[in-house]
Amino acid sequence: MSTESINHQVAKFASELSFEQIPDNVILRCEELLLDTLGSIYAGSTERPVKTILAFAQSQGPLQGSAQLLPHAGTSSPYFAAMVNAAASHMVEQDDLHNSSVFHPACVVFPPALAIAQSIGASGKEFLTACVVGYEIGIRVGEFLGRSHYKIFHTTATAGTIAAAATVGNLLKLTPSQMLHALGSAGTQAAGLWEFLRTAADSKQLHTAKAAANGLVAAMLAKNGFTGAEAIFDGKQGMGVAFSESPAYDKLNNQLGTRWALLETSFKYHASCRHTHPAADALLSLITKHDIAIEDIVQVTAHVHQAAIDVLGAVNVPTTVHQSKFSMGTVLGIVAYKKFAGLTEFDEALNDPNIHTFREKVHMVLDKQIDDAYPNKWLGKVTVTLNNGKTLSEFIEDPKGDPGNTLSRPEIEAKVTRLMQYRGVATVEEIQKVIQWVWELQTNEHINSLL
Repeated sequence: MSTESINHQVAKFASELSFEQIPDNVILRCEELLLDTLGSIYAGSTERPVKTILAFAQSQGPLQGSAQLLPHAGTSSPYFAAMVNAAASHMVEQDDLHNSSVFHPACVVFPPALAIAQSIGASGKEFLTACVVGYEIGIRVGEFLGRSHYKIFHTTATAGTIAAAATVGNLLKLTPSQMLHALGSAGTQAAGLWEFLRTAADSKQLHTAKAAANGLVAAMLAKNGFTGAEAIFDGKQGMGVAFSESPAYDKLNNQLGTRWALLETSFKYHASCRHTHPAADALLSLITKHDIAIEDIVQVTAHVHQAAIDVLGAVNVPTTVHQSKFSMGTVLGIVAYKKFAGLTEFDEALNDPNIHTFREKVHMVLDKQIDDAYPNKWLGKVTVTLNNGKTLSEFIEDPKGDPGNTLSRPEIEAKVTRLMQYRGVATVEEIQKVIQWVWELQTNEHINSLL
């Protein structure tokens, strides 16, 4: 067993991982996750909160710089490009999720990686390596912080700041010592609370924007000799003590370099909070299997884990499209009527009386089987009562998009096409160019503009 501290072990891995050490299937999945994220960034760029953050960036930063503001907003400094693109990537609730860490890696890894890679002219292989580092470190930090952390804190904001620093640090070729300081500076900036859900506030986009930007700052400062806490994870006043009731320190260095946690990441099929997906898939399966008429449904019980109640329970009657994605009743109503809960379907549902009526029929109950399996498995179970008194149930082990029921490359391309066509943000030709850019990334000697 290494005598190095956990902090040093994590920093060393983040600093020294090379492209040649990463299995081919991990690189291929990283490409797929990148393309998936670019679709989310393009779609998210159309939303008001993202436009507000973009306007702030343009008022504060250079109007021209070395990093691209996606999709067509020109360029800026890496700092502001990472901030804006990270906000956009998490906006429409279509970005990926890692189950056991309850962490969305893509939105805090790819935006700062792209910004720095474009700025320094990194190769495609260097870019992909850094992104793998961000996934592996960020996921383990989420697992280390655990369920008690997620009850109060948005893990993507907290673990995400560390993930962004590790990603950028690898691209900047920080030494293990410099990386240790970068992680220390990132950890001391980590923040993000769930309270925003209750009033449909825009904070979720600020969470990812600042996680990406703050992690980037931490790494760039460390490159120039700036020091940070050397025991940021397990120190007496470190993240474990501050952020978790039961920090699992052993998760931080768990099989680094042999267990590729990136492969465990799920794609989001529906455009809603991931906690709604298992029940949504179970309901859709039940309706299809038994050919149930929607008007015959009297009640729907979604059997869920506690975290779903913690996050979704704050929303009773959604007042915005984004808030409706955190309403179990709304999501199940859309799935029941539309068979798919995409961006357009959510836009149409907010003022749809049928969805409103169905929403009132849905309630969540804590289910021990579901809760015991979480977060390693996100099981889906619903019970439906019909107007003839009959009760039917359905159980789903792997929601669509999970590693056990993942999306193929053609399905990912189709999803990205839908996202990039949302509100006419990109043409068919532009979409094909972006897809080709990703699939050819390994041969790219210098990362440049997507379009």
